[in-house]
Amino acid sequence: MHILFADDEKNLQELMRTELPRMGYSVTVCPDGLTAVAALEKESFDCMIVDLDMPGMNGIEVIEKARSLRPEIEAVVMTGKPSQETAIAALRHQAFDYLTKPSRLADIAGLLGRVAERRQSKRKLAALSHRVKAAEGGSTLVGSGKAMNAVKNLISKVAPTDSSVLIRGETGCGKELVARAIHDASLRADQPLVPVNCGALPENLIESELFGHCKGAFTGADAARTGLFEVAEGGTIFLDEIGELPLAMQAKLLRVLETGDIRRLGDTQTVHVDVRVVCATHRDLEQMVEDGTFREDLMFRINTFEVSVPSLRQRPEDIPTLARHLLRRHRSDGSDDNLFTDEAMEQLLAHRWPGNVRELANVIEHAAILCESLPIGGDDLPQHFGKRKLRKEIAESGPMTLRDLEMLAIKRAIERNDGNKPAAAEELGVSLKTLYNKVNAAEEKKQAA
Repeated sequence: MHILFADDEKNLQELMRTELPRMGYSVTVCPDGLTAVAALEKESFDCMIVDLDMPGMNGIEVIEKARSLRPEIEAVVMTGKPSQETAIAALRHQAFDYLTKPSRLADIAGLLGRVAERRQSKRKLAALSHRVKAAEGGSTLVGSGKAMNAVKNLISKVAPTDSSVLIRGETGCGKELVARAIHDASLRADQPLVPVNCGALPENLIESELFGHCKGAFTGADAARTGLFEVAEGGTIFLDEIGELPLAMQAKLLRVLETGDIRRLGDTQTVHVDVRVVCATHRDLEQMVEDGTFREDLMFRINTFEVSVPSLRQRPEDIPTLARHLLRRHRSDGSDDNLFTDEAMEQLLAHRWPGNVRELANVIEHAAILCESLPIGGDDLPQHFGKRKLRKEIAESGPMTLRDLEMLAIKRAIERNDGNKPAAAEELGVSLKTLYNKVNAAEEKKQAA
């Protein structure tokens, strides 16, 4: 570490000039506060040790100036007149520690060792944060077509608020990316974003994962655990696949959303949390309400503001831009305007993308590995590529009964109306109840098969 030492006592100046290098540190020694500030303006230091009582500018004033010049510097206060007031003043200015004169060299060496450990921990934390952000990816929404511009417009309106948001869309269309974009554009952007896949949580552990538990709350609870709502304090919790929550858990979640209070398993006290809730689902929550598998009051509570993410086949104009963006994750060679041959791009545009952007990402990664040099050609795409079909296309490929044709007409009507079942029923000339009955009957037949 490079250390700045400022004290008006000449014997201490000479001692530090000699002993700190022996401890393995480089040091700049200053006789007063003004000289110390001048040194801070010229070079960077890891740690400063300053006397509180110096002519011209005292130690606290030097620390104040240092905070504006070198915010990352660690400050240690040294004084021959210790008092409660001086200690409080040092702590108020975020001093790392407080030394009284005379100080033993062993004490100074131990203190500087702790400073070095703290700086190392900060570097590791910064590196870990960088790795986490790299793994998560950014929150940039790629695409400039009409459908994606509409999504971006909705995000810009709801992000600065604290309203709950429900993100709807097919699997793989980028719902989590939209949640990150909402968080990053919000006033909570510098606080945690905690994603939770509700469908991946074991049913018997959901409450403990979300709200935490006390030691001994249940068999195996050998230590207390902080729940994810508390981890997200001040930030955003993203409840992905909210439709997978069991009914009992839905009731507890509703209470938390209404009051902001959580209760850890095994605890008698509640804890208030300041958390924004963003949810996502590919399920038809209205149908689930009709079926009694999702609480209507919870649906209204989480659906303060809705963002519908279009499927990839609903925005084919964005495929070339997305493909180039995804390819640049894996390859840095080649010219930006010649990353795909015409044949490869034609295949990408012709595909129906049942797996949406997630499928496109996998196809591009495969091609990036296989292709020896850019541009990517049609032969670099996966062998199975282009053979996958949407479920409805598979259904149409073989013989169909009248009931199959009826269901196909219903599905197409629902798709044409962007999932709006009342509008689909009106288009088909049937009641909404009839439409739901036919959809439910088809689903029961499918499950029985």
